[in-house]
Amino acid sequence: MGQKMSLKARQELLLSIRDTYQDASWEEKTKILEGFITVTGYQRKHAIYLLNKKAKKVNCKKLHSNIQYDQMTCDALIFIWHAANKICSKRLVPFLPVLITALEKHGHLILTTNIRNKLLSISTATVDRLLKPIRLDQKKRGTRTTRGASLLKKKIKVRTFSDCSEVVPGFFEADLVAHCGTSMGGSFLNTLVLTDIVSAWTEFMPLLCKGEANVIEALKIA
Repeated sequence: MGQKMSLKARQELLLSIRDTYQDASWEEKTKILEGFITVTGYQRKHAIYLLNKKAKKVNCKKLHSNIQYDQMTCDALIFIWHAANKICSKRLVPFLPVLITALEKHGHLILTTNIRNKLLSISTATVDRLLKPIRLDQKKRGTRTTRGASLLKKKIKVRTFSDCSEVVPGFFEADLVAHCGTSMGGSFLNTLVLTDIVSAWTEFMPLLCKGEANVIEALKIA
């Protein structure tokens, strides 16, 4: 019988008799123990250990957090994340009030008051947790001509949207775009893209080669 009993059923049985067992007399404990072993199929020492073990306190805050964000809220978050071009949570969360208002205004999104309030109070950590499954499904990347350098990442401070406090033009984000199609074989153009953080002014500089000297020369011209 013990072998046919599911793990969930054994756990429920344990929870229902543990307090009774711990408060019982020696004779009553023996009877409860024998019955528990017969039903669950546990070894005697393991059964005694489980019955004497103190119950873990439930983290109500964590439990509430898991229940709070249901599937409808997750679907709305995923839709907004796609509309924002899949930006990271630290950039997405500050923009949620603006994004939600704009998407609702143009009829792309219809939210209940409850779901809207949940999204407007969501944290970046929760966004990462809720988006983790879909990010894993979309983990495959396109063709890349560069790789991240772990040594540089440790030495260069990378700032997020919330860290950018400059209110004057002159601070740029830069990226190299390779025009190689689906193959990196042979020669192909690269474009150095420079975008001013404040004004969003963007400059495009074509590069025949993406070496250090070419990039520095393009920066001087821009």
